[in-house]
Amino acid sequence: MFKKKSEVIIRGERILVDSDSFILFQPETPHSYAEFELPFINDWFHCRGEELKDLLAELNFPLDTPVQAVDPMLISRSIMELHRVQKQGGHLRDRILDTDIRSLLMKLSNLHELSQHPERPGRYIRQFSELRDELYNSPQSHVTVEMLADRVHLSKSYFQHLYKDIFGCSVVNDMINGRLELAKYLLKNSTLSVSAIAASCGYEHETHFMRQFKKFVGATPSQFKARV
Repeated sequence: MFKKKSEVIIRGERILVDSDSFILFQPETPHSYAEFELPFINDWFHCRGEELKDLLAELNFPLDTPVQAVDPMLISRSIMELHRVQKQGGHLRDRILDTDIRSLLMKLSNLHELSQHPERPGRYIRQFSELRDELYNSPQSHVTVEMLADRVHLSKSYFQHLYKDIFGCSVVNDMINGRLELAKYLLKNSTLSVSAIAASCGYEHETHFMRQFKKFVGATPSQFKARV
């Protein structure tokens, strides 16, 4: 998964791939890659298994060729979870990894298929995924549902309907989750006060931040920080 424009050599042929592109390489395919834009950022994992070839054939997914990621966040988070499970260990580790890899490959195939269809909501998947990335990458920004709907030239109600249809959750929930994910990171990795963290996450009032944090995380910010 290439998060920046990169140079890739596949079977001796040099190509440039755009940011937020990914490639499923077959084990026997000679390849290498390097940065074209700095900083070079990529996510990756290796897997193997007797049933893998049949699964990929069933999914009819393009191999050894760049594919524009419909939902880049899905790939990055899935790979992070795979690495976490791998390091965590346990007697069910291999079964969990097997299930998660199957799930990821099927989701990628499904999204790719939907993105090829001109009918709704498939035609909006790429645009909506970019908006969703922004919600999680810049959760502190003061963006409204109306502003997001305007960017894809849809009414607020229809935008909300399509968003939930595509991602299975409301856009408002993603706005909140993006802010709270940043809040949890800051609580774990900084010495900022709760009020400073609230402001950093886009909350105008500390009480509103604390109320939402407690509702969605199940603990107050102070309780959460004490746990970690």
